Amino acid sequence: MVKKIVVLAGDGIGSEIMESALTILKAANRNDEYDFQFSAHAFGGSAIDLTGQPLPDETLQACQQADAILLGAIGGKKWEHAVQTPEAGLLALRKALNLYANIRPVKVSDALLDYSPIKREIVQGTDLVVVRELTSGIYFGQPRELADDFAYDTNRYHEKEIRRIMHQAFQIARSRRKQVLSVDKANVLATSKLWRKIANEIAKEYPDCTLQHQYVDSAAMKIIQQPTSFDVIVTENLFGDILSDEASVLPGTLGVLPSASHSENGPSLYEPIHGSAPDIAGKNIANPVSMILSVVLMLRQSFGYYDLADKIEQACFATMESGVLTPDLNGTATTSAFTQAVIAKLER
Repeated sequence: MVKKIVVLAGDGIGSEIMESALTILKAANRNDEYDFQFSAHAFGGSAIDLTGQPLPDETLQACQQADAILLGAIGGKKWEHAVQTPEAGLLALRKALNLYANIRPVKVSDALLDYSPIKREIVQGTDLVVVRELTSGIYFGQPRELADDFAYDTNRYHEKEIRRIMHQAFQIARSRRKQVLSVDKANVLATSKLWRKIANEIAKEYPDCTLQHQYVDSAAMKIIQQPTSFDVIVTENLFGDILSDEASVLPGTLGVLPSASHSENGPSLYEPIHGSAPDIAGKNIANPVSMILSVVLMLRQSFGYYDLADKIEQACFATMESGVLTPDLNGTATTSAFTQAVIAKLER
């Protein structure tokens, strides 16, 4: 069955890393065992230049009809003062698709050990996933107020919102080591007490997985002290924002970190966690690993093509471990050279 993939290269290095990732995907699928249909559309700053809008109607309609969406990167100083910024387009896309679950895997290959700010013996073997609730919690709760001498925000969660993010976490855990850690602050917060209650109920539906609980402050320390002890971390919006950014430093570069955002019924969005890096755009030196691994996430989480995903991921890490590295990792390989090196690994 054909899988319709919308391609949003975006701005800056977006087109370069997207080209790399799609070239590798096509090479891995050289016998056409899997039927992919790619459709490129304008998005972000490049769409503003073309249409005046960061998310043109045509692009939104294509995304809504897709089986999955790949996004390169958006933004740049050129559009900082636009009536609608590239970032506004991304927020609008997330809202239109109801992308409530943000998934950030963090894996430290041996090739990255010397670049991590954490000691080699601590970080070696790190392979975890942060599952963050993306559309509720304190960032969206009402009422809220900012006065001259006081301010308040409302942290609000409904049972349904907790249930659906828990299901995401357990389903991902089933394809990994089957360990889920729910992070909360149930000793203080009412929302966390409800969060923990619902987590325990959902865990009963996944008897093949284990569930543990940990307070957010303790989890933050443990991510640095014992990162290899984690498999799948699931948590609310604010805690997930902080913990996923903390975990992103473990590999030593943002250039190797992908992410996914899921809705309940519609297509999912896959993108690197880094920005558009306009200072190096067009120089053929961008690290494409984050985009390649975003494709790997898509193959696993949207399509269930685990063999193809594993093949690409293994070739990508093997390439880095062989010493083929881009300048952000103190290497000399160009984007295109790294791409061809991965393809060479795939063909062996």
